[in-house]
Amino acid sequence: MADAALRLTALAEELLGEKLPVRIRAWDGSESGPPGAPVLVIRNRRALRRLLWKPGELGLARAWVAGELDIEGDLYEALDLMASLIWERGPDTGDRVHPVRDPKVRAFAKGLLQLAGPLPPPPPPPEEVRRRTGTLHTKRRDKQAISHHYDVGNDFYELVLGPSMVYSCAYWENGGTLEDAQRDKLDLVCRKLALKEGDRLLDVGCGWGSMAIHAAREYGARVTGVTLSVEQAAFARKRIAQEGLTDRIEIRVQDYRDVRDGPYDAISSIGMAEHVGSVRFREYADDLYALLKPGGRLLNHQIARRPEKDESAYHVDEFIDAYVFPDGELAPVGRTVATLEEAGFEARDVEALREHYALTLRRWVANLEEHWDRAVRMTSPGRARVWRLYMAASALSFEHNKIGVNQILAVRPAEGGAAGLPLRARDWTASATG
Repeated sequence: MADAALRLTALAEELLGEKLPVRIRAWDGSESGPPGAPVLVIRNRRALRRLLWKPGELGLARAWVAGELDIEGDLYEALDLMASLIWERGPDTGDRVHPVRDPKVRAFAKGLLQLAGPLPPPPPPPEEVRRRTGTLHTKRRDKQAISHHYDVGNDFYELVLGPSMVYSCAYWENGGTLEDAQRDKLDLVCRKLALKEGDRLLDVGCGWGSMAIHAAREYGARVTGVTLSVEQAAFARKRIAQEGLTDRIEIRVQDYRDVRDGPYDAISSIGMAEHVGSVRFREYADDLYALLKPGGRLLNHQIARRPEKDESAYHVDEFIDAYVFPDGELAPVGRTVATLEEAGFEARDVEALREHYALTLRRWVANLEEHWDRAVRMTSPGRARVWRLYMAASALSFEHNKIGVNQILAVRPAEGGAAGLPLRARDWTASATG
């Protein structure tokens, strides 16, 4: 009798204490759950063994990446429904999954074991980052982490990001296309930095060179871009040559901690600080402060998380750490501003772009889905599945205010404390007051 889905539904509802909002289809063809709801497809019993050996998010992630779990129907709706049951277990929602000592948990595990069979766990999918060694956020380990995320093929990123090749939040000021919004974001950064002909700009974490090209072509800046990704640097240099801007832009494969050729008139750090880590963030702030001339501006564009009541309880998301951004960390925006000011900066403006990132991510997911077969050929089925899940789940997190993203404009004050900004903080096109 094909009844795996019914048994799984009964086990899950007993554990969670409420009805499942999604439908389950099991490997034996059986189905259970509300008609018309998104379907959680369990293609193979290996998915259950992964959960038994690695309960929680990492077990689910491994099954998803391996193709043993899938979603039929609206992916965003399914993730929303399941997040309320599985992942959102903070103090405001209640801990619905009981401690291991609870008889319900033991009964759930026993039921899964009966369905899964007493076999050893499958190995992790090859897309999972290998075991890391060495101290967190050393230069060597950071380079390995960046390579895992970015050196997966520039062609793949072109499919997802589109012609702009900007891997950070776009700025949806006037609607339009993704490329329009990314151009507007880059221009907003340049205007906040008050770039002008001949200014020296350091672009930390320069990606595929989009910010450097825009600043040099549209504002006449002389740009140094640094990245730890060899593939990004090669792609950026090719684009720069095609634009005829090699005399204005230098791209280096270099850790920001090794940049010693300041002072710079301005520094942009767009979507890079998430890689720095809490143990190194003050060092990051100190280094950028030292590289700026007095009166120079820093634009720090960074994803932020909500503060924890007990900050020591913060932990990195298991799926993100294992498959997307190894060793990446998020900090509350207040902590980021405070650290920049502790290093000597004056924070002059904070602009929240949370909703903008949700819109951006949905466009990236749509790009990936539209070119799915090509994306799989360029990387692997598992890698494409990682990016689809990561970007869709992140879009929901921004929409629900679980995380945000902010542009922080900070200044290294000149002698006597002058900041050189317009009197109206948001009037970025006005001339400096001195």
